[in-house]
Amino acid sequence: MQLPVVVGVDGSGPALTAVDWAVDEAARRGLPLRLVHASLWERYEGAVPRAGTEPPAERLMAQQVLGTATERARRRDADVKVCTSLLPEDPVSALVHASAGACVLVTGSRGRGGPRHLLVGSVSRALAARARCPVIVVRGDPAGLAGRHERILLGAGGPATCGEAVRFALCEAELRDCVLDVVRAGHRTAGSPGTHGTPPRAGPHADAAVLDELLHEAQSEHPSVRVRATTVEGPAHRVLVDRSAAADLVIVPARRATGHPGLQLGRTVRALLHHAQCPVAVVPHRVV
Repeated sequence: MQLPVVVGVDGSGPALTAVDWAVDEAARRGLPLRLVHASLWERYEGAVPRAGTEPPAERLMAQQVLGTATERARRRDADVKVCTSLLPEDPVSALVHASAGACVLVTGSRGRGGPRHLLVGSVSRALAARARCPVIVVRGDPAGLAGRHERILLGAGGPATCGEAVRFALCEAELRDCVLDVVRAGHRTAGSPGTHGTPPRAGPHADAAVLDELLHEAQSEHPSVRVRATTVEGPAHRVLVDRSAAADLVIVPARRATGHPGLQLGRTVRALLHHAQCPVAVVPHRVV
């Protein structure tokens, strides 16, 4: 069974941009696309008396949102199979549930109801923390959204929590036939705590060994991918936000501890969700 690319739609501009991105991703992967619109319109159906047999305005609006997104997806790529789901649920709960049967979950940076001054909406943040598959928050400048840089950026953590993110990044780079830049950033002040939430590291040789351990096995499964691995002195959140300006997708791991409902979104993930200049993929890693 092929798991679809799932995208949440709400009629907003960022959501329609996410539809475009999700269509392209589904085409690259040869997967179907599932458009999901969720709202609590059903609870209002009986709240206001109405005459005749016309559906309530809330339901008509929800159907229109899905119809517009479906038409846009088919114009983008007629070869991608599209299905839709209209769910009378809270959007976060509905999309988290949908993520259990998704290859990736795609969302816009802000929803229709979010204040325009916010750089990332509450739904996008919640999905990045709770979804059961990789979440891609579509944001950034036109070049990054269009994939013109031909470059994927991976923020590398430790081998114990980065395996899924490495495999996801290699797969994306292979699908796009582009370079994968793997960056390990932090402070190399041995014997003292790192600043800005970044742990200290022993030095460049230790970093190179970590990168080798991260990439060796997974890279053998994607031998055609061109990988450039570098270590950088400085806080990871600043390094990756700066480098996102020359990337088509930045990928970061996030920890999910057994027995806890969500991911541990650190400063780096939060900074990228707010400030990255290209789409951001948050890849969960389950730890005990």
